[in-house]
Amino acid sequence: MIAIVILTAWQGGAIERLDPALDSIVPAGARVEQLAGGFNFTEGPVWVPGGYLLFTDNNVAVLHKWSPKDSVTTFLQGADLDRAGIGGSPGADGLTLDRSGRLYVADDSHRRIARLSGNGRLETVVDSYQGKRLNSPNDMVFKSDGSLYFTDPAYGLDSGYADSHRELDFAGVYRWKDGRLDLLTKELSHPNGIAFSPEERFLYVANSDEARKIWMRYPVLPDGSLGAGTVFFDASQAEGKGLPDGMKVDRRGNVYGTGPGGIWIISPAGEARGRIHVPETPANCAWGDANGKTLYITAVKGLYRIRLNVAGVRPGP
Repeated sequence: MIAIVILTAWQGGAIERLDPALDSIVPAGARVEQLAGGFNFTEGPVWVPGGYLLFTDNNVAVLHKWSPKDSVTTFLQGADLDRAGIGGSPGADGLTLDRSGRLYVADDSHRRIARLSGNGRLETVVDSYQGKRLNSPNDMVFKSDGSLYFTDPAYGLDSGYADSHRELDFAGVYRWKDGRLDLLTKELSHPNGIAFSPEERFLYVANSDEARKIWMRYPVLPDGSLGAGTVFFDASQAEGKGLPDGMKVDRRGNVYGTGPGGIWIISPAGEARGRIHVPETPANCAWGDANGKTLYITAVKGLYRIRLNVAGVRPGP
């Protein structure tokens, strides 16, 4: 039997309990809190050790900053995130940090992975594969050896997959290491969110395809390449708005994937433990706060959070 506990009913948040194991993850009385609203389409949250959250706003040339003290302020804006005449939409998508704490940006406007330099400008890390410009890098995750894994669908192009500026005829999952870009797989039609299991034995990739709403799991081989993927969880028949999108993993190995009807909490064995229902359709999430137990959620026009019992795997130092 599925038990649904309504949280902050005026906001519409709820917890859907599909497995008793969820009780050790979501504390009694936990609630979904709205922190800010009025954006275009929030995405790409990442918690910075300095005590604040950065997130993007699709089709807007700005990176936002949220902090407990100042709420929402502008972190970065300008030409680095604006149209570049190559088919990309303004703004950015995913954000992450490397081991040195440097910010990496999946920059829609320039169809590249970029890094924030010391002078406050975004510098290109990689923007092409075998001489052809990438589609529109979407989400990223660093492996402990310093290599960067990312997805490259075409959502950030003005006309999406049909855009005339598109140079690659596939959507890929890549690894960037030591100045070399390797294509790991091109089997997914709409690769999106990406995350490692805590011990980096597996790589999870979300597929944002209306016809195939799945999360894939790939074994990570000793050389960093991927073995044959298998379907980790299939939500194609699930009710609710949304597609598999951004995701994160907690230290127990549970996957938190934004998808149909909310944020799915999936066990390492691929079993659904529950869903966090958010007032708006969630697109991504990130672990934050000093203890790493708060899940920050970007959802259409709003920014939300929920405090949990478990700590998450976070990028950065």
